[in-house]
Amino acid sequence: MEKIPMTGAGFTALDEELKVLKSVERPAVIRAIAEAREHGDLSENAEYHAARERQSFIEGRIKELESVLSLAEVIDPSKLSGSIKFGATVTLVDEDTDEEKTYQIVGEVEADLERGLLNVKSPLARALIGKDEGDSVEVKTPGGQRGYEVLSVRYV
Repeated sequence: MEKIPMTGAGFTALDEELKVLKSVERPAVIRAIAEAREHGDLSENAEYHAARERQSFIEGRIKELESVLSLAEVIDPSKLSGSIKFGATVTLVDEDTDEEKTYQIVGEVEADLERGLLNVKSPLARALIGKDEGDSVEVKTPGGQRGYEVLSVRYV
């Protein structure tokens, strides 16, 4: 299987989620199923069916997290420098609107645009890889062609 690149923070967040699922969520849903069983007829027991559905979700998420974490390759951005690569925190300015945005290029499983975490496989990240401060990039987006200038590149 192919290694999954991620930052230390991304690995820690997924590991914490896994611990909570195993130590808190799983025991809670098992108790909920046991309580619902005590109410009698399972065929018409909405609490039982809801608890079983929740259990299925939790077990699926545990398997998914265990798989991702077993393939994780943690990359420490603070040990990197130079042109843009995985882990870089990049400040861009939109050449049309002069709007500044800052993103950190991260692995697919930890990407979250709302928090400024840009998927390394996204069109913007792919366009930025290998560029330096002062470079311009053209990115084809669903809204059309966009131009950005790289203002700064940091490895934190």
